[in-house]
Amino acid sequence: MTRTATRYLYLARHGEATPDENGLTDNGRRQAVLLGERLRGVPLSVIHHGPLTRAEQTARLISEQLDDVPLHRSEPAGDYVPYLPHREELPPDAADALLQHLAQLPSEERERGPALAREALARFTGPVQGDEPRHELIVTHNFLIGWLIRAAHNAPEWRWMGLNHCNAALTVIRYAPSRPSAMLFYNDMRHLPAELRWTGFPPEFHI
Repeated sequence: MTRTATRYLYLARHGEATPDENGLTDNGRRQAVLLGERLRGVPLSVIHHGPLTRAEQTARLISEQLDDVPLHRSEPAGDYVPYLPHREELPPDAADALLQHLAQLPSEERERGPALAREALARFTGPVQGDEPRHELIVTHNFLIGWLIRAAHNAPEWRWMGLNHCNAALTVIRYAPSRPSAMLFYNDMRHLPAELRWTGFPPEFHI
């Protein structure tokens, strides 16, 4: 019988991006460094990151604060629409707004996203084989974080929508053998000073 152990999955959105989204702002680079400093002492085995520049730069800045944690570029850790809901799945009072939002997203993100989202669930979630717990970090984007949180709670597939994550904030999900998945904390910004918090969020969401 194959033994399994607990996986701790750390999720971080990339640092604040430049207006063209081709890299990080000065604030975004500082956010990434501070997140890396926070993760010192966590026995990370790998840092997965999406292929876009803003995620790769964030992952590299985090890794520079750590000791010999390998980086792994991963398409399933990228930026895409993980699930396209049908109108009948959605709350009637929100369906029009949600579907309009999805229609405005690039067609490539909508078309290739669901397959990548299924791959992300298979690759990044659940207990791991072996006797030792594993700690992994994914540096990614808002949509994938919402998708993985949704799955951890067995929520409807459309419910990745509306789950927002700040730049360089941290979420941790625990997958223990024979136990339901558990979110240990969500969108945690304690490692960031006040002036670097809440970036990437609409102003009306700031609290």
